[in-house]
Amino acid sequence: MLCGVSLVVFLALLGLGSQGLDNPLADPHPDLPADKDLFWGADQYDFAVVLRASGLECFWHFAHQGERFYFTFMVQWVTGVGNDRHLSVTVNSPKGLLLSKIDEATGQINFIAEETGFYQMCLSNFHNRFGSMQVFLNFGVYYDGSDDQQKQKEEEKKMKEEVQKDLNNTLSTIVETSHRVEGYVFHMFRHYNFGRMRRGTDYYLLLSNSKYITWWSAVQSVVIVMAGYLQLFFLKRLFNTKPTTEAPEKPRC
Repeated sequence: MLCGVSLVVFLALLGLGSQGLDNPLADPHPDLPADKDLFWGADQYDFAVVLRASGLECFWHFAHQGERFYFTFMVQWVTGVGNDRHLSVTVNSPKGLLLSKIDEATGQINFIAEETGFYQMCLSNFHNRFGSMQVFLNFGVYYDGSDDQQKQKEEEKKMKEEVQKDLNNTLSTIVETSHRVEGYVFHMFRHYNFGRMRRGTDYYLLLSNSKYITWWSAVQSVVIVMAGYLQLFFLKRLFNTKPTTEAPEKPRC
């Protein structure tokens, strides 16, 4: 009898163990494909990506509820026949809802994350069906804390009432100032990255204009030389005379 009970308990524990091994929570994001580009290791990213003709690229970035999400992009160069610099950019929420859409060569998207999860950013180059483009991206999240300023003030008042020591007041002032300076430095780097985008775009535009001027000058030089040669050839034929007559092939007088 005891052996039968122990056998039943052993089988029950074995079944629970197998269910634990098959638990889908082992994958923290089962809804997202495994080969997609997920970003959640740092607060900000900046890099360039090349979109093929009629290509589509999507990225995902993790954000907590209440954090400020920003996304800046700028088209640096375009190849092909049309050279359309417009880029279609969409940002979707973790539930798949469209949050913002821009169809320009340069743009910026800012919003406060209303839910925690991976936010999708998609870049579409459907305007250029026969040419590629390079786009510089800068995106990330940061916590401003402007919504909780009133709560922080109340907590600071309580702390000041409870603790009447100059040392604690000095430490709180240092902490508050350091957070403020950290925020200023963060926004300064954002403006710096935007300047890098603009400088890169101007550089590629300068290279494109230089190639255009070089090839156009070479073509014009060839056309001028060919036109001069043809003019000289036809003028020479106008003064070309035969030294004999045509019928009896006798010399002219």
